[in-house]
Amino acid sequence: MPEKIVTNKDMEKFIDTTDEWIQERTGIKQRHVAAEGETTCDMIERASLRAIAAAGIDATEIDMVILGTTTPDLIFPSTACLLQERLGIPGTAAFDINAACSSFIYALSIADQYIKSGMAKKVLVGGAETLTRAMDWNDRTTAVLFADGAGAVVLEAATEPGVLSTHIHADGRYADLLGTDVGVSVGFKNEHNGGLKISMKGRDVFKMAVRTLGKIVDETLADNNMDKSEIDWLIPHQANLRIISATAKKLEMPMEKVIITVDRHGNTSAASVPLALDEGIRSGRIKRGDMLLLEAFGGGFTWGSALIRY
Repeated sequence: MPEKIVTNKDMEKFIDTTDEWIQERTGIKQRHVAAEGETTCDMIERASLRAIAAAGIDATEIDMVILGTTTPDLIFPSTACLLQERLGIPGTAAFDINAACSSFIYALSIADQYIKSGMAKKVLVGGAETLTRAMDWNDRTTAVLFADGAGAVVLEAATEPGVLSTHIHADGRYADLLGTDVGVSVGFKNEHNGGLKISMKGRDVFKMAVRTLGKIVDETLADNNMDKSEIDWLIPHQANLRIISATAKKLEMPMEKVIITVDRHGNTSAASVPLALDEGIRSGRIKRGDMLLLEAFGGGFTWGSALIRY
């Protein structure tokens, strides 16, 4: 996480909002914001080094780097390539995945397939964002939500499955509900941030997220012939506490069994699931052998899940 923290009280000073309003609607109390000159690659480099250390391997053992992000340092080369150079592992496959807030789950799913097919043995999978660079700080519907951060895991081949299954989906019919309207092909606008601005129809997104995540929970459990009571921990995308609560209710899971970081991290998009996973493990709450359900929903719309035996 970047060092700089912006609290709701800080936001009251420059936007028409209150700490109470933000917490009531989102569950967010504060968020981290990248410092001037601090990039997506800077953050994912730090997260990756910690993941590699936690895995007890040398960086040279990694044979693939997949990074989920909607806010790369550059249009090209990919931030995964920039990261690869910093880690000193030339020659390994390296590429970015953009599935908005579901990017980490998508990247994890791809890594899982490469390992299962035998084409890769150790894959570095990350999720990282500097979303605050794409925000209109005068728009309280989005400015209070998004934040910056990065998280990473090392996925490696084993005799027993850790990743039991992954499930990814998308529906472009709802693209206008959450996204931006600028880019390379359609052009940039001569405004602040090149015209880049996140727009969101909050109520519609909330309804779709709750309905869609409910369906993917059912899909994940059915494909693994598993009852929801067998899930030990829910590790959700940290978009909104109300959406998280609705998914937990679907699983009949007490909130004590849900890893929640949105109150301190805000919505870090692709970074939110690995950041929550990291907190659950490093805090000691998640134990070896626990069954974890990871899920995310994002602009596109995209959504996905991963069932993992830790």
